[in-house]
Amino acid sequence: MKAKLISKNVTINGRRTSLRLEQASWEALGDICQCEGLTIHELCSLIENRRDGASRTSAVRAFVVSYYRAVAAEYGALQRGVASMLLPELASRNS
Repeated sequence: MKAKLISKNVTINGRRTSLRLEQASWEALGDICQCEGLTIHELCSLIENRRDGASRTSAVRAFVVSYYRAVAAEYGALQRGVASMLLPELASRNS
């Protein structure tokens, strides 16, 4: 399954650039911004300021994964296992 990359312009530290991410990554980034009270430009600037050698796009993807892992750990989802909500075929394996 190949996800289509979507390019969008963002302003990072006052400079306009573009990022190519999957739709799910854009949606996750938007959700994070809404939860944290930030614009996409502000969040991407904060991520850029901590980027350590990785590409900009890779740093954004890694941040999204890290954010959701932290939330999952905080609310116990990592212990419960919720993959079957995303992959229904797992539910039948665990029965």
